[in-house]
Amino acid sequence: MAGKKGRPHSSEYWARRVRKRQELRKRQLRRKIWRFFVMTAGAVFVLFAIWGLSRFVREIAGNPANPSVVELGLEDAEEDPRASFAVDPSFQNWNYEKDTEKTVYLTFDDGPSENTLKILDILDRYGVKATFFVTAQLPACESYIAEAYRRGHTIGLHTYSHNYGIYASEENYFEDLEKIGMIVERQIGYVPCFIRFPGGTSNEASKEYCEGIMSVLSEKVLERGYQYYDWNVTTGDGAGSITAEEAAANALATDETAVMLLAHDGEKKETTVEALPAIIEEYQARGYVFKAIDRSSMVLHHPIYN
Repeated sequence: MAGKKGRPHSSEYWARRVRKRQELRKRQLRRKIWRFFVMTAGAVFVLFAIWGLSRFVREIAGNPANPSVVELGLEDAEEDPRASFAVDPSFQNWNYEKDTEKTVYLTFDDGPSENTLKILDILDRYGVKATFFVTAQLPACESYIAEAYRRGHTIGLHTYSHNYGIYASEENYFEDLEKIGMIVERQIGYVPCFIRFPGGTSNEASKEYCEGIMSVLSEKVLERGYQYYDWNVTTGDGAGSITAEEAAANALATDETAVMLLAHDGEKKETTVEALPAIIEEYQARGYVFKAIDRSSMVLHHPIYN
Protein backbone atom coordinates (compact mmCIF):
# COMPACT_ATOMS: atom_id res chain seq x y z
CA MET A 1 0.00 0.00 0.00
CA ALA A 2 1.33 3.44 -0.87
CA GLY A 3 1.17 6.84 0.89
CA LYS A 4 -0.22 10.09 -0.60
CA LYS A 5 2.83 10.49 -2.78
CA GLY A 6 2.94 6.85 -3.84
CA ARG A 7 5.59 5.88 -1.33
CA PRO A 8 4.95 2.78 0.80
CA HIS A 9 4.12 3.36 4.47
CA SER A 10 6.97 2.84 6.88
CA SER A 11 7.16 0.05 9.40
CA GLU A 12 6.56 2.63 12.13
CA TYR A 13 3.21 3.50 10.54
CA TRP A 14 2.09 -0.11 10.63
CA ALA A 15 3.24 -0.54 14.20
CA ARG A 16 1.10 2.45 15.23
CA ARG A 17 -1.93 0.93 13.44
CA VAL A 18 -1.46 -2.38 15.27
CA ARG A 19 -1.15 -0.64 18.63
CA LYS A 20 -4.35 1.35 17.98
CA ARG A 21 -6.25 -1.82 17.09
CA GLN A 22 -4.98 -3.53 20.23
CA GLU A 23 -5.97 -0.57 22.41
CA LEU A 24 -9.42 -0.50 20.78
CA ARG A 25 -9.93 -4.22 21.48
CA LYS A 26 -8.84 -3.71 25.10
CA ARG A 27 -11.31 -0.84 25.56
CA GLN A 28 -14.08 -2.92 24.02
CA LEU A 29 -13.23 -5.86 26.27
CA ARG A 30 -13.19 -3.64 29.36
CA ARG A 31 -16.63 -2.23 28.43
CA LYS A 32 -18.00 -5.75 27.97
CA ILE A 33 -16.60 -6.85 31.33
CA TRP A 34 -18.05 -3.75 33.03
CA ARG A 35 -21.48 -4.28 31.45
CA PHE A 36 -21.42 -7.92 32.56
CA PHE A 37 -20.49 -6.91 36.11
CA VAL A 38 -23.24 -4.26 36.28
CA MET A 39 -25.88 -6.63 34.91
CA THR A 40 -24.83 -9.43 37.28
CA ALA A 41 -24.82 -7.12 40.29
CA GLY A 42 -28.23 -5.80 39.30
CA ALA A 43 -29.62 -9.29 38.95
CA VAL A 44 -28.25 -10.30 42.36
CA PHE A 45 -29.74 -7.16 43.91
CA VAL A 46 -33.16 -7.89 42.38
CA LEU A 47 -33.06 -11.50 43.59
CA PHE A 48 -32.21 -10.44 47.13
CA ALA A 49 -34.92 -7.78 47.03
CA ILE A 50 -37.50 -10.35 45.93
CA TRP A 51 -36.33 -12.82 48.59
CA GLY A 52 -36.48 -10.16 51.31
CA LEU A 53 -39.91 -8.98 50.20
CA SER A 54 -41.26 -12.52 50.19
CA ARG A 55 -40.01 -13.07 53.75
CA PHE A 56 -41.57 -9.78 54.83
CA VAL A 57 -44.89 -10.71 53.26
CA ARG A 58 -44.86 -14.13 54.92
CA GLU A 59 -44.11 -12.59 58.31
CA ILE A 60 -46.71 -9.83 58.11
CA ALA A 61 -49.48 -11.26 55.99
CA GLY A 62 -49.19 -14.99 55.61
CA ASN A 63 -47.69 -16.17 58.88
CA PRO A 64 -49.49 -16.91 62.15
CA ALA A 65 -46.98 -14.45 63.56
CA ASN A 66 -49.61 -11.74 63.09
CA PRO A 67 -52.25 -13.29 65.31
CA SER A 68 -54.35 -10.16 65.61
CA VAL A 69 -55.31 -10.66 61.98
CA VAL A 70 -54.60 -14.27 61.13
CA GLU A 71 -55.05 -16.26 64.32
CA LEU A 72 -56.99 -14.24 66.87
CA GLY A 73 -59.66 -12.90 64.57
CA LEU A 74 -59.29 -9.40 66.04
CA GLU A 75 -59.21 -6.22 64.02
CA ASP A 76 -56.81 -4.79 66.58
CA ALA A 77 -54.72 -6.70 69.13
CA GLU A 78 -55.54 -4.01 71.69
CA GLU A 79 -59.17 -5.20 71.67
CA ASP A 80 -58.03 -8.35 73.50
CA PRO A 81 -58.00 -7.60 77.25
CA ARG A 82 -54.95 -9.84 77.59
CA ALA A 83 -52.96 -7.16 75.79
CA SER A 84 -52.77 -5.55 79.25
CA PHE A 85 -50.41 -8.41 80.19
CA ALA A 86 -47.64 -6.67 78.25
CA VAL A 87 -44.50 -5.70 80.15
CA ASP A 88 -45.17 -2.45 82.01
CA PRO A 89 -42.63 -1.20 84.59
CA SER A 90 -45.22 1.22 85.97
CA PHE A 91 -47.52 -1.59 87.13
CA GLN A 92 -46.87 -2.47 90.79
CA ASN A 93 -50.25 -3.73 92.03
CA TRP A 94 -49.29 -7.39 92.28
CA ASN A 95 -51.21 -9.84 94.46
CA TYR A 96 -48.85 -11.42 96.99
CA GLU A 97 -51.69 -12.87 99.08
CA LYS A 98 -52.69 -16.54 98.81
CA ASP A 99 -56.06 -17.25 97.24
CA THR A 100 -58.72 -18.17 99.78
CA GLU A 101 -60.76 -20.11 97.22
CA LYS A 102 -59.73 -23.51 95.92
CA THR A 103 -57.78 -22.61 92.81
CA VAL A 104 -55.36 -24.45 90.53
CA TYR A 105 -53.02 -22.45 88.33
CA LEU A 106 -51.94 -25.13 85.88
CA THR A 107 -48.62 -24.13 84.30
CA PHE A 108 -46.50 -25.78 81.62
CA ASP A 109 -42.78 -25.15 81.03
CA ASP A 110 -40.38 -25.96 78.18
CA GLY A 111 -42.81 -26.03 75.24
CA PRO A 112 -44.10 -25.65 72.73
CA SER A 113 -43.81 -29.10 71.17
CA GLU A 114 -46.17 -31.56 69.53
CA ASN A 115 -47.29 -32.47 73.05
CA THR A 116 -48.55 -28.90 73.45
CA LEU A 117 -51.28 -29.51 70.88
CA LYS A 118 -52.37 -32.68 72.67
CA ILE A 119 -52.52 -30.78 75.95
CA LEU A 120 -54.54 -27.98 74.36
CA ASP A 121 -57.12 -30.50 73.15
CA ILE A 122 -57.41 -32.00 76.65
CA LEU A 123 -57.79 -28.55 78.22
CA ASP A 124 -60.54 -27.72 75.71
CA ARG A 125 -62.33 -30.95 76.57
CA TYR A 126 -62.48 -30.00 80.26
CA GLY A 127 -62.97 -26.27 79.79
CA VAL A 128 -59.71 -25.53 81.61
CA LYS A 129 -57.42 -22.56 81.06
CA ALA A 130 -53.68 -22.77 81.77
CA THR A 131 -50.45 -20.82 81.47
CA PHE A 132 -47.58 -21.77 79.15
CA PHE A 133 -44.06 -20.56 79.98
CA VAL A 134 -42.45 -21.01 76.60
CA THR A 135 -39.01 -21.57 75.10
CA ALA A 136 -37.51 -21.58 71.61
CA GLN A 137 -36.16 -25.13 71.73
CA LEU A 138 -38.29 -26.30 68.79
CA PRO A 139 -38.57 -23.51 66.19
CA ALA A 140 -40.91 -25.63 64.04
CA CYS A 141 -43.47 -25.50 66.87
CA GLU A 142 -43.37 -21.76 67.55
CA SER A 143 -46.77 -21.20 65.94
CA TYR A 144 -48.30 -23.29 68.73
CA ILE A 145 -47.71 -20.29 70.99
CA ALA A 146 -50.27 -18.38 68.94
CA GLU A 147 -52.56 -21.43 68.94
CA ALA A 148 -52.49 -21.68 72.73
CA TYR A 149 -53.19 -17.96 72.98
CA ARG A 150 -56.04 -18.21 70.49
CA ARG A 151 -57.65 -20.86 72.67
CA GLY A 152 -57.69 -18.49 75.63
CA HIS A 153 -54.58 -19.47 77.57
CA THR A 154 -51.94 -17.19 79.06
CA ILE A 155 -48.45 -17.08 77.57
CA GLY A 156 -45.42 -16.44 79.77
CA LEU A 157 -41.67 -16.39 79.13
CA HIS A 158 -39.41 -19.19 80.33
CA THR A 159 -36.16 -19.03 78.39
CA TYR A 160 -34.91 -18.90 74.81
CA SER A 161 -32.15 -21.47 75.18
CA HIS A 162 -32.81 -23.27 78.48
CA ASN A 163 -29.05 -23.23 78.98
CA TYR A 164 -28.08 -22.47 82.57
CA GLY A 165 -25.20 -20.40 81.20
CA ILE A 166 -27.74 -17.57 81.09
CA TYR A 167 -27.03 -17.25 84.82
CA ALA A 168 -23.41 -16.29 84.20
CA SER A 169 -24.34 -12.61 84.35
CA GLU A 170 -27.24 -10.19 84.41
CA GLU A 171 -26.50 -9.33 80.78
CA ASN A 172 -26.60 -13.00 79.71
CA TYR A 173 -29.94 -13.54 81.40
CA PHE A 174 -31.69 -10.52 79.91
CA GLU A 175 -30.27 -11.19 76.45
CA ASP A 176 -31.88 -14.64 76.60
CA LEU A 177 -35.15 -13.28 78.02
CA GLU A 178 -35.41 -10.60 75.37
CA LYS A 179 -34.86 -13.15 72.60
CA ILE A 180 -37.76 -15.35 73.72
CA GLY A 181 -39.78 -12.17 74.26
CA MET A 182 -39.34 -11.20 70.61
CA ILE A 183 -40.50 -14.63 69.46
CA VAL A 184 -43.61 -14.43 71.63
CA GLU A 185 -44.31 -10.89 70.45
CA ARG A 186 -44.38 -12.13 66.86
CA GLN A 187 -46.91 -14.76 67.88
CA ILE A 188 -49.32 -12.85 70.15
CA GLY A 189 -48.61 -9.19 69.44
CA TYR A 190 -46.82 -8.17 72.66
CA VAL A 191 -44.15 -9.24 75.16
CA PRO A 192 -45.91 -10.69 78.24
CA CYS A 193 -44.83 -9.71 81.73
CA PHE A 194 -45.15 -13.20 83.25
CA ILE A 195 -41.91 -15.17 83.51
CA ARG A 196 -40.52 -18.29 85.15
CA PHE A 197 -36.82 -18.69 85.82
CA PRO A 198 -35.28 -21.96 84.58
CA GLY A 199 -34.99 -24.06 87.71
CA GLY A 200 -37.11 -21.57 89.65
CA THR A 201 -35.88 -18.74 91.83
CA SER A 202 -34.67 -21.26 94.41
CA ASN A 203 -32.31 -23.06 92.02
CA GLU A 204 -28.76 -23.52 93.29
CA ALA A 205 -27.31 -24.64 89.96
CA SER A 206 -26.86 -20.95 89.12
CA LYS A 207 -24.07 -20.79 91.75
CA GLU A 208 -21.82 -22.64 89.31
CA TYR A 209 -22.08 -19.67 86.97
CA CYS A 210 -22.36 -16.61 89.21
CA GLU A 211 -22.55 -16.27 92.98
CA GLY A 212 -25.66 -14.33 94.05
CA ILE A 213 -27.14 -14.04 90.57
CA MET A 214 -30.68 -15.10 91.56
CA SER A 215 -30.81 -12.44 94.27
CA VAL A 216 -29.91 -9.85 91.65
CA LEU A 217 -32.22 -11.11 88.90
CA SER A 218 -35.23 -11.50 91.17
CA GLU A 219 -35.09 -7.74 91.79
CA LYS A 220 -34.08 -6.64 88.30
CA VAL A 221 -36.96 -8.41 86.52
CA LEU A 222 -39.46 -6.63 88.76
CA GLU A 223 -37.80 -3.28 88.05
CA ARG A 224 -38.19 -3.93 84.33
CA GLY A 225 -41.91 -4.70 84.60
CA TYR A 226 -41.87 -8.49 84.71
CA GLN A 227 -43.27 -10.74 87.43
CA TYR A 228 -41.88 -14.21 88.12
CA TYR A 229 -43.82 -17.25 89.27
CA ASP A 230 -42.50 -20.31 91.08
CA TRP A 231 -44.69 -23.25 92.20
CA ASN A 232 -45.87 -25.09 95.27
CA VAL A 233 -46.89 -28.38 93.62
CA THR A 234 -45.27 -30.29 90.75
CA THR A 235 -45.94 -33.38 88.68
CA GLY A 236 -42.26 -34.24 89.04
CA ASP A 237 -41.94 -34.66 85.28
CA GLY A 238 -39.02 -32.27 85.02
CA ALA A 239 -36.60 -34.50 86.89
CA GLY A 240 -36.64 -37.36 84.37
CA SER A 241 -38.80 -40.18 83.09
CA ILE A 242 -41.81 -40.97 85.27
CA THR A 243 -45.05 -42.82 84.63
CA ALA A 244 -48.40 -41.12 84.12
CA GLU A 245 -49.57 -42.60 87.41
CA GLU A 246 -46.57 -41.11 89.25
CA ALA A 247 -47.10 -37.71 87.63
CA ALA A 248 -50.77 -37.67 88.66
CA ALA A 249 -49.98 -38.81 92.20
CA ASN A 250 -47.35 -36.07 92.60
CA ALA A 251 -49.70 -33.41 91.24
CA LEU A 252 -52.49 -34.39 93.62
CA ALA A 253 -50.41 -34.85 96.78
CA THR A 254 -51.27 -31.52 98.37
CA ASP A 255 -53.71 -29.86 100.71
CA GLU A 256 -52.92 -26.34 99.48
CA THR A 257 -55.95 -24.14 98.90
CA ALA A 258 -54.17 -22.26 96.12
CA VAL A 259 -52.13 -24.56 93.89
CA MET A 260 -49.48 -23.31 91.47
CA LEU A 261 -48.90 -26.57 89.63
CA LEU A 262 -45.73 -27.10 87.60
CA ALA A 263 -45.84 -29.49 84.64
CA HIS A 264 -43.96 -29.68 81.35
CA ASP A 265 -45.07 -29.82 77.72
CA GLY A 266 -41.70 -30.51 76.11
CA GLU A 267 -41.25 -33.06 73.35
CA LYS A 268 -40.53 -36.01 75.67
CA LYS A 269 -43.34 -35.44 78.16
CA GLU A 270 -45.90 -37.92 76.80
CA THR A 271 -46.65 -39.27 80.28
CA THR A 272 -47.64 -35.76 81.37
CA VAL A 273 -50.18 -35.72 78.55
CA GLU A 274 -51.47 -39.11 79.70
CA ALA A 275 -51.72 -37.97 83.33
CA LEU A 276 -53.49 -34.68 82.65
CA PRO A 277 -57.13 -35.91 82.47
CA ALA A 278 -56.84 -37.68 85.84
CA ILE A 279 -55.25 -34.58 87.40
CA ILE A 280 -57.99 -32.29 86.14
CA GLU A 281 -60.82 -34.63 87.07
CA GLU A 282 -59.58 -35.17 90.62
CA TYR A 283 -59.03 -31.48 91.32
CA GLN A 284 -62.47 -30.66 89.95
CA ALA A 285 -63.97 -33.41 92.14
CA ARG A 286 -62.28 -31.75 95.13
CA GLY A 287 -64.00 -28.46 94.27
CA TYR A 288 -61.07 -26.63 92.70
CA VAL A 289 -61.39 -24.11 89.88
CA PHE A 290 -58.70 -23.88 87.21
CA LYS A 291 -57.45 -20.43 86.21
CA ALA A 292 -54.82 -19.04 83.89
CA ILE A 293 -52.43 -16.50 85.38
CA ASP A 294 -53.33 -12.84 84.97
CA ARG A 295 -52.25 -9.63 86.70
CA SER A 296 -54.62 -10.28 89.62
CA SER A 297 -53.43 -13.85 90.24
CA MET A 298 -51.59 -15.00 93.33
CA VAL A 299 -47.84 -14.43 92.97
CA LEU A 300 -45.81 -17.29 94.40
CA HIS A 301 -42.07 -16.87 95.06
CA HIS A 302 -39.61 -19.46 96.34
CA PRO A 303 -36.91 -18.66 98.91
CA ILE A 304 -33.69 -17.60 97.18
CA TYR A 305 -30.55 -19.62 97.92
CA ASN A 306 -28.19 -17.84 95.53
